[in-house]
Amino acid sequence: MARYVGPSCRFCRREGEKLFLKGTRCFSDKCAFERRGYSPGEHGASRSGRRKGSEYGLQLREKQKVRRLYGLLETQFHNLFQRADGMAGITGENLLMLLECRLDNVVYRLGFAPSRKSARQLVRHRHFTVGGRVVDIPSYPVAPREVIRVREQSRNLDIIHQALKEQGRELALPYLRLDKARLEGELLEAPKRSDIPTLCSEQMIVELYSK
Repeated sequence: MARYVGPSCRFCRREGEKLFLKGTRCFSDKCAFERRGYSPGEHGASRSGRRKGSEYGLQLREKQKVRRLYGLLETQFHNLFQRADGMAGITGENLLMLLECRLDNVVYRLGFAPSRKSARQLVRHRHFTVGGRVVDIPSYPVAPREVIRVREQSRNLDIIHQALKEQGRELALPYLRLDKARLEGELLEAPKRSDIPTLCSEQMIVELYSK
């Protein structure tokens, strides 16, 4: 499956804000966004702040920000939006709920990985079980009451224990349960928009795809 392997800080610079795609490493003095807080490219610095975005441009930037936050490619994100659009309820809120229920995101939110990118790699390397079964698909939709557990042979991984030590970086999320002693967590219920800490305007994404 295709995936982006370039520098993560490039996305932060393009969106004009820190997306914390590399976890705690984003707080380093070496962060490219801190040193060059303008758009990437040859003319990024000279064009920075010159133009006020159009309505379409602002909607596009919001979509790109959310897509990059969750680490999805364009086709993946569009397919997920279509699924959200076909569900009952508010499309934008459905979209965020589906993004939050992805296995790689749940692993990250529980604190088993320092970033979603790391969580995706851990899932790919078969370090987790869901409902007692090994799942190596990052996009796997975790259902309410499914238990995510670190596999026995993966319980000594430094990256997991280090991430758990820094787990306080995230807000307490009412739709998740974490048992650090047993290295397991659970999605208690489908998350509500008011409980999801992602700062974005999902309605702008809906308007973009409705054009």
